[in-house]
Amino acid sequence: MKIGISLPVRELGDDIGAIKAFAQAAEELGLNHLRVPEQIIRPGSGALHEPLTMMTLIAGATSRIELVPSVLILPARQTALVAKQAASLDRLSGGRLRLGVGVGKDPAEYEALGADFSNRGARCEEQMTLLKRLWTEPSVSFEGRWHKISDAGINPLPIRQPIPMWIGAGENPTQRIRRRIGTLADGWFVLASPEAYPAIRDDIHRAAEAIGRSPAEIGAEAGVAVVGPREHEWKSRVAGWREIGLTHLCLRTLGGGLATDAHIAKMREAVADLP
Repeated sequence: MKIGISLPVRELGDDIGAIKAFAQAAEELGLNHLRVPEQIIRPGSGALHEPLTMMTLIAGATSRIELVPSVLILPARQTALVAKQAASLDRLSGGRLRLGVGVGKDPAEYEALGADFSNRGARCEEQMTLLKRLWTEPSVSFEGRWHKISDAGINPLPIRQPIPMWIGAGENPTQRIRRRIGTLADGWFVLASPEAYPAIRDDIHRAAEAIGRSPAEIGAEAGVAVVGPREHEWKSRVAGWREIGLTHLCLRTLGGGLATDAHIAKMREAVADLP
């Protein structure tokens, strides 16, 4: 099981030095990946940088750690522009991008971006199909319900072809989302409990097998907080997810009220104590 960590961006706020230091410390500790969330516009939100831009900064400050925006609200963004931005970040980082995508649940965010909230699920599926082609073919001809490209492409293509796409799913994802993961995604971010996980996983695997995919191609990543009200049980939770067979796990130092300069120390402590 590959272990990564969430960048505690809300707690670190606009302290760019602290953000870079945390990312560099995570890499020095041998953690596999670094996750950052998406939040473009919301009332009363704290400082939170746009994730692809933030990851570009981190790419220049690190050399090995995998970069995981999780998750971009894909249907609120222009597909060709996402393809270009992600390909650029992948090349600038030396092929370290794993892109989390989702459909979100805030109509206000879609309204602010001039996007349609009502058809976001179907549009996301078309976007994922097109993104894979834009990342692997120098010239693409595509005509879907929302997209039309005539013999054009992006240049340069990413190093990872295609860039892995992981889907963010809620605690009890609908059958459509489970099918979307099984047919289009390289993995999914698990918000379900360990008790609910097997049934969701089995639905995803059945969807994959129905189109001839091997379920082994689909990863799964849960998160475990090492601070806050469940701090006392984080080691047992890591061990439990390892036993279930997750491919990835993400530690979190956020949400526990740590001071800015305490996150790196807590991360070091957690890595030293991993079961």
